[in-house]
Amino acid sequence: MRQSLRGQVDPFIVMDVMDAAARAEAAGRHVIHMEVGQPGTPAPEGARRALAEALAQPLGYTVALGLPALRAGIAELYRRWYGVELDPARVIVTPGSSGAFILAFSALFDAGDRVAMGFPGYPSYRQILRAMSLAPVGIPTRPEDRYQPRPEDLPQAEGLILASPGNPSGTVLTAPELAALSEAAQAKGMALISDEIYHGLSYGARCHSALEVTDEVVVINSFSKYFSMTGWRVGWMVVPEGMIRTVERLAQNLFICPPHASQVAALAALDCIPEAEANLAVYARNRQMMLERLPKMGFDRIAPPEGAFYIYADVSALTENSLSFAAEVLEKAGVAVTPGLDFDPERGARTLRFSYARATADIAEGLDRLERFMAAR
Repeated sequence: MRQSLRGQVDPFIVMDVMDAAARAEAAGRHVIHMEVGQPGTPAPEGARRALAEALAQPLGYTVALGLPALRAGIAELYRRWYGVELDPARVIVTPGSSGAFILAFSALFDAGDRVAMGFPGYPSYRQILRAMSLAPVGIPTRPEDRYQPRPEDLPQAEGLILASPGNPSGTVLTAPELAALSEAAQAKGMALISDEIYHGLSYGARCHSALEVTDEVVVINSFSKYFSMTGWRVGWMVVPEGMIRTVERLAQNLFICPPHASQVAALAALDCIPEAEANLAVYARNRQMMLERLPKMGFDRIAPPEGAFYIYADVSALTENSLSFAAEVLEKAGVAVTPGLDFDPERGARTLRFSYARATADIAEGLDRLERFMAAR
């Protein structure tokens, strides 16, 4: 059977690491998971309870843009978190943030268009773009800029993806930084996409939405991280008013609608903020533990993790091959970590990402194992 060239995207390496870890576990080993950006907690209790009650009724297709009550609830979240008055009509519920990116790229760009993003960055940006016959353009960022792009570094392109908090860095853009990047993108005629999937997970100043500085932006978010609902596959996007019907037509044809069951749970999750904040307190403890212990082991060149639940470390003093180093850590220490090649195809052979989204006891055990591993090298 023939295959398309655009289908030949790179693997999502963290998923390969997860697969290797799963094989080790199937063989009887106990693995500490620091590779995947997935909360160790279940969906909020209220969300699970709401879905259990809803199962007595038929769950079928919803309207393509999502349950009206859920769209209104998300709009209210923007008022509470950012002071942004948002028309619920601009909120589009999607099958995870991945579905939102597919809709955004389809609505904004034509085949061959160039879309810029900071490196290191979330790998699926560039792979989805390639699969859609679009051209990802990396902007090499610097540790001194907290791995975020500068306005003067923007290339000529049709689009720009920003991420705050960033993955893998966890660094956060301030409101003035967002405004400056937005203005620079607009001056170059670039459509702006703001990935805000880790909002709610910050350790100091709150995260700012791009909607606080411009309406000419597509904002993408999800219930996966702050609300601990990764496997439920429910996200959302906020689009300018003039894009609503375009995205609606695409959503109707590409997805029909987001999963009804997940939307019911997501609506209830919006009222479970205390539970989400309790999870955030756990991440804060885990983050502090990693920041205290990793440098003593030799992982001492770390981006300042202001949000999300990752530590991104420059390990060039330890290895020039992060892929083999991560495999060695898994084999000898029983700890799964992510090679930086996922996030930066140019410089990622010298970096690793550590996730601290799991229970504190697991993170402590993983750090103990890493300490013994590094002492024996």
